Amino acid sequence: MTELRLPCVIMRGGTSRGPYFRAEDLPQDRGQMAEILIEAMGGGHELQVTGLGGGHPLTSKVAIVGKSKLEGVDVDFLFAQVSIRERFVDFSPNCGNMLSGVGPFAIDSGFVPVTGDLTRVRIFNVNTLKLIEARVHTPNGRVTYDGDQAIDGVPGTAAPIQLAFLDAAGSKTGALLPTGSASELIDGIEVSCVDAAMPIMLLRASNLGVTGYELPTELNANRPMLARIEQLRLKAGHRMRLGDVSKLVIPKPVLVAPPRHGGHISARYFMPHECHTAVAVTGGIAIASALVTPGTVAFQTGRSVTLPASVNIEHPSGRFDILVEQADPMQPPLTMVTRTARRIMEGTLLISIPQTSSAKAA
Repeated sequence: MTELRLPCVIMRGGTSRGPYFRAEDLPQDRGQMAEILIEAMGGGHELQVTGLGGGHPLTSKVAIVGKSKLEGVDVDFLFAQVSIRERFVDFSPNCGNMLSGVGPFAIDSGFVPVTGDLTRVRIFNVNTLKLIEARVHTPNGRVTYDGDQAIDGVPGTAAPIQLAFLDAAGSKTGALLPTGSASELIDGIEVSCVDAAMPIMLLRASNLGVTGYELPTELNANRPMLARIEQLRLKAGHRMRLGDVSKLVIPKPVLVAPPRHGGHISARYFMPHECHTAVAVTGGIAIASALVTPGTVAFQTGRSVTLPASVNIEHPSGRFDILVEQADPMQPPLTMVTRTARRIMEGTLLISIPQTSSAKAA
């Protein structure tokens, strides 16, 4: 066994939670990094009792942050989704919720100097090769976590953190509509394959025999529906030029229905085999982008939007607002969201790495 001592900070970012590491403290090789992260989170066991994971996809996430060498960029952010039941790490997606904590973590770690009451942190997401600007409140020369901003899915309030996705379209595929079509049929069901901050597969809930207003626990118990979604997702992955996605968490399936509470659309977002209790930030950006793109399933299902607008997505825990602008109708829309974060714990993580490991990374 190899014994490691790793500095880390545990943070809540949006509606997710996990350890934040400095890139300099981890190996650059993804395979070696995956071994460490699996042990750190307790991957390979549904309760993750030997690590920091909470036995749920939202609490089995990792952020790795380091000073960037790119011109005009402050820090690089690598996101890792650690599988709960398998010894597997997916490096393919971004996570907008964990991204919420990157700006504060970068400032607290000394990667970015404070520049007044509001500090802008330009973040390069290594997973998607996209640029995001985080606007962090820093009165009195330091990050403040206390404030009056509430977000659905998180109790209490905290200081707002604005995230501007400067180039969200084509995060993994290079195009907002990677198949070239706003909607198409897969096995007789109309779907929309959309890539904006996160590749997603949109379909009407009614086409799967559900309303789209069910609680996550109800949908997670519907095994035939989950199996059908996975069949469609695998085929959508090939059409989106992502290849075999059976071991990837992208594209994320999203069931949509007309809004019921004054929003623009109702959504049930999957991760991809379990329904999210709210909506992921990146998934919300993709849904909002689809909602304002003519011809998509979301455009056909939701309430019409005139840009610029605050698009409201109804989800199991409440509502999620996304500011959408489109200066050029020939270009994909620009999006901004407001999140919060909390610094929970800082210290040293103790890890034992086996001499031989079955860890896998993608």
